Amino acid sequence: MDTITAATPFVDNGPLAQLVDMGGPVMIVLIAIAAIGVITFFYLMLFGAFYAPRLTRKLKDLVHQWQASPAKASPEKVRSEASFFGRNNPLMHLLVNSMSASQTNPNISAIRETAVRDAQAALEPFEAPLKIIEVIAALAPLLGLLGTVMGMMEAFSAMAATEGRANASQLSGGIYEALTTTAAGLVVAIPFAALAAWIEFRLRRIHKTINSTLVSVFNVLPATEQAEAPQADPVTAPSEPSRENQNEPEPAYSVGGNPRLAHATG
Repeated sequence: MDTITAATPFVDNGPLAQLVDMGGPVMIVLIAIAAIGVITFFYLMLFGAFYAPRLTRKLKDLVHQWQASPAKASPEKVRSEASFFGRNNPLMHLLVNSMSASQTNPNISAIRETAVRDAQAALEPFEAPLKIIEVIAALAPLLGLLGTVMGMMEAFSAMAATEGRANASQLSGGIYEALTTTAAGLVVAIPFAALAAWIEFRLRRIHKTINSTLVSVFNVLPATEQAEAPQADPVTAPSEPSRENQNEPEPAYSVGGNPRLAHATG
């Protein structure tokens, strides 16, 4: 019985109840969005630990093997020997699928477009949690400002009710509520703004890693195209004909249209 009696004041006058009493109804919204932000951040960290694209040592060795000899590379062997964390790595499946398709399919443009689509799909699960954290960081100061306005309205309402003869104790409640919600909004916004910037920086690094890895793969000419590439016969190759008309324009050559020199993500 004593335990229940001791626990009841803690529930009624606990930290959350005190914050609500100090800040009013706006404080409830700030506490709610702060809880949502914390849950989102832990979900993002847990999801990223298992499903974030990672360039592991085995994938680096696979890329080096592919650059040395695409025909001798064995990407499917890497997939079959992957561990639990390796099978959850989207970059491993992206590289294996791209390399396997390049060994059998001469249409490299279609393979590259598929790789771009898969790379974007690998980063999509991280965009929604990041957007939630960014919205919380932007919304918290506005809610604090709303609480400030409501608190000042309460203070001036008390002053109007007493026809300008309100004492300090009557005005202090509204001013205290105004300052409390402002401080609470900043306390919520500052750490979530820092977390949003850090998460965005991490996603940029992951995006850069995926791009550089795909460029390393698609810059190597597959064996199927090497076999189909036309070879010049040194014996029967005709010599360059002399130009009878010196005013004939020289043919223009450009390597800018080579899709293998383009960025991996277009």
